[in-house]
Amino acid sequence: MIKKIIISACLLISFVSFAQEGTASPYSFYGIGENRFKGTIEYRSMGGVAIEQDSIHLNIENPSSYANLKQTVFTVGGTFASTTLKSSDASEKAQRSTFDYLAVGIPMGKFGAAFGLVPLSSVGYKIQENNTATEGATSTQLNGKGGVNKVFFGLGYKIKPNWSIGADLQYNFGKITTTSIEGVTGVQNETAEVNTSELSGVNFNIGSMYQRKITKKMSLFTSLNYTFASSLNSNSTRVISVNGDPEPFEYPAQETNLKLPNKVTIGAGVGEARKWLVGTTLAFQGNGRLANYYNTMDNVQYEKYAKYAIGGYYIPNYASFNSYFSRITYRAGLKYEKLGIVVNNESINDVGMSLGAGIPILGSGSFSNVNVGIEFGKRGTVTSGLIQENYFNFNLSFSFNDRWFVKSKFN
Repeated sequence: MIKKIIISACLLISFVSFAQEGTASPYSFYGIGENRFKGTIEYRSMGGVAIEQDSIHLNIENPSSYANLKQTVFTVGGTFASTTLKSSDASEKAQRSTFDYLAVGIPMGKFGAAFGLVPLSSVGYKIQENNTATEGATSTQLNGKGGVNKVFFGLGYKIKPNWSIGADLQYNFGKITTTSIEGVTGVQNETAEVNTSELSGVNFNIGSMYQRKITKKMSLFTSLNYTFASSLNSNSTRVISVNGDPEPFEYPAQETNLKLPNKVTIGAGVGEARKWLVGTTLAFQGNGRLANYYNTMDNVQYEKYAKYAIGGYYIPNYASFNSYFSRITYRAGLKYEKLGIVVNNESINDVGMSLGAGIPILGSGSFSNVNVGIEFGKRGTVTSGLIQENYFNFNLSFSFNDRWFVKSKFN
């Protein structure tokens, strides 16, 4: 059954991932867009804390986790996002439904493997400066769409029962299209500039997870993950047209090597397996080189990314036969992110809180579950002429577990 679900979902989501607009943030104008993948719903509901060697949930961020799987896992997730965009004197609302990830994890003794598709970044902005009330003034419309996806394949290996390592190979690809329309009040003709960039590149990710008993029931959990800096090739074309001109002017294709920065993520926590956990995660990312010729601006600089998160879960009684609600996993987390963008001398930050639950699927006969979560917070600021985003996200994922490659036995 799970195999049929995987094939159907792969075909559907592969199409959706290219067609969707994954964000409505004006900050997606910069670089290659807004960072989309922030972990599977289970860990996003804990602020992004993913430190336990889980045997039934897939941790895509740390490839060493694959070695801890006991059953084949198929997981798919998506988000409904509602955002209020506020300036100092106005506000607008935007809503999006997006695909977040699809992945399969397969246990192989001391080894574990995983592969999947993840949207890495999204561009989706509409910015308008309207000066039509003033004769001879310039009005501008900026639109952007697209983004970068990644396909990954990884292996994990269990060195010891409490220590595993792993590595991912990732192929990044996508297309970003931006349109700029400029007109002058009182003049009929408008100038339109369309920039299209095809992006592609390869990068690597390595990780390690370790745990040990510190009391009879309580364990220490640690996680370390490192993503290597890599190149992202951008092949761009520019077309400029003016209303009334029969032929647009197309510039020759231009190649640019963008740079995805290195990133290190460390986490630690304490807890009782299948009962409770409290932990923290810190992530730091170097300065990249992600600005293309069409989105380089004098009032924008890039700084180092940083994330600080705390979160955990609680399960009243995972093996309860009498109370269904006692088997539910309850999750919560807090996060603070410096997004690495400085606009008008203001750092753009993201502060948020998350809550969630892992709900066992009745009658599945396995550890399959539905994961729901909510996130709410704010990104950006209204000072210095900028935009503040107050967001509410409803997250939903399905995690199906099954045994593969097991020979049937007959008496």
